[in-house]
Amino acid sequence: MPQHPDDNWTIFHFSQSNPDGPGQGDVPALLRRVADSIEALGEVMVEDITFSTDPTADERDLSMTVYYHRERDD
Repeated sequence: MPQHPDDNWTIFHFSQSNPDGPGQGDVPALLRRVADSIEALGEVMVEDITFSTDPTADERDLSMTVYYHRERDD
């Protein structure tokens, strides 16, 4: 069976959240942290970013997951 060009395409991901405690629900802080992490990856193509929030006793527990891939050198 011939191989389709997309068969070699791999998606990576990472999830990030704010530390527990005061500021845990700080959306701008989480966005900055995620942006810094994406920048540290170097040359990548971000395909999707998800945002989730869960209530806790004190603040909301926020998290973001970034899905990305690296450009292939063919």
